[in-house]
Amino acid sequence: MTLRERDEWKFFGVLAKADRPLAMVWWTLLLVRGLLPALFAVAMGLLIAAVQHGASLALPLSIVGIVFVALQVTSPLHQAVGKNLGSRTSGWLNDELARTCVRPPGMGHLEDPRLTTDLTVARDFDLGISGPPLSISMDFIGSGLVEFIAGLTAALLLAAYAWWAPLLLGGA
Repeated sequence: MTLRERDEWKFFGVLAKADRPLAMVWWTLLLVRGLLPALFAVAMGLLIAAVQHGASLALPLSIVGIVFVALQVTSPLHQAVGKNLGSRTSGWLNDELARTCVRPPGMGHLEDPRLTTDLTVARDFDLGISGPPLSISMDFIGSGLVEFIAGLTAALLLAAYAWWAPLLLGGA
């Protein structure tokens, strides 16, 4: 199975179909949230170095403050964007489902047991019976991806200091 055939890849493609601008904002915030922890670590290192060398603290403190505020603001903003994108995506999927059901003339296709099963699963998921609705699931999906990006960024940052440090981080 290729990457493009995986359900996860198809899902991410549907996000852009549902609302391209909102999906772009969601992905951008996801990337920023993943990069900010490593940036905060670097900023703290700059601040500590400035204190140790008796240099001016204005710039390092400003950088730490800006990154800290960004860390606090991006999470709820990403959550709100994800909730809206989840709702839009759910609506788009419902529209696609409706088009699929009415596209062929007649009702014979609706008697296909596979289609009935798919429709039941879609309804149960949309109503939150078999899992949280997509508007809530987007936060779980986003959080997992943010953690992945943050870990990868931290590993790359550690590789600049010692070749074995990312291996230790990955093992932990």
